[in-house]
Amino acid sequence: MTGNPINDLSDGIYEDGEWISWGWINEQLYEQELKAKYPNADLEVIEVFEELVNAVESYKHVTGRYLSIFGELGELFSEITFGIDRHKPCSQGSDGRLDNDFVEVKTITPEKSTDKVQVKRSGHFNKLVVVKISENSEYGHLEFQARMLDRKLMSKGSGKVATVSWSSIQTKDV
Repeated sequence: MTGNPINDLSDGIYEDGEWISWGWINEQLYEQELKAKYPNADLEVIEVFEELVNAVESYKHVTGRYLSIFGELGELFSEITFGIDRHKPCSQGSDGRLDNDFVEVKTITPEKSTDKVQVKRSGHFNKLVVVKISENSEYGHLEFQARMLDRKLMSKGSGKVATVSWSSIQTKDV
């Protein structure tokens, strides 16, 4: 059934006249976990996201430096977490759409000294997603959190940019 050779009885189980490998069963369980964690996302996009995160972690382990792709990782995380339909590259004004709302994504990286982001007030967006990427100091793995804020809840001001702190976004972490 799975196409994997069964060389030993402990390599799988026999059910309905077919051998099913433990590897295949574990893969199905892993895919179910991913679909439960990210119900709005395409499984292939989730896998690409995880591969990119693993590459960033491996590069940091080998060189002591991060690859500078955190902005893209933040956008990918918001895509798989909230189901944002991202715009084509270099589109101005916002990063994507969520239903009828335009969404801008900003990322707080592990290297950043503050938990604040700046967003252009002239941007064409209704919602702001802030993705916070931090390094788990015990294991060296990257951890992702995201919060969404309606633009109308952002502080009013006359400057060209608005500053939003992570702690000021009073929504549930994702």
